[in-house]
Amino acid sequence: MGKLIPILLALIGLGAGAGAGFALRPAPPSAAPEGDCACTCGPDAEAGSVKPPEAAEVVGDFVKMNNQFVVPVVQEGAVAALVVLSLSLNVPTGGSETVYQREPKLRDIFLQVLFDHANAGGFDGSFTSGPNMERLRIALTEAARRVLEGNVFDILITDIMRQDL
Repeated sequence: MGKLIPILLALIGLGAGAGAGFALRPAPPSAAPEGDCACTCGPDAEAGSVKPPEAAEVVGDFVKMNNQFVVPVVQEGAVAALVVLSLSLNVPTGGSETVYQREPKLRDIFLQVLFDHANAGGFDGSFTSGPNMERLRIALTEAARRVLEGNVFDILITDIMRQDL
């Protein structure tokens, strides 16, 4: 009986977690009928005004960097944490080979951007907040554009984890 209680508690916890995940999942994107325009809403919208739908997002190829990036977070002269990231690049169709050819240079410049971000306190506190992640993504994209001569649309941070030591 004593061994049954922990198993039951684990199953109840697993069921509650699965139920919460199911109940709180985001709604699937709805497809607007072709030709419809989105209504401009908000305080500065004029009566009857509409804005055209957003331009189609550029897709191209997604290239995952082969290895993760490990960034030390230094506080008071000692490593206080490690941040581990996985990155992918959104490049024009057919641009994958160029990314792999220049991967050593990309890794070098990405590490420099990540170290600068860490030294500026970017991985402290709520380091995954929207504005903080956007600053990092923009800096990584600008760096990639220098190496790939502008042939990159965006950088995707596909995984990020901080391990305090």
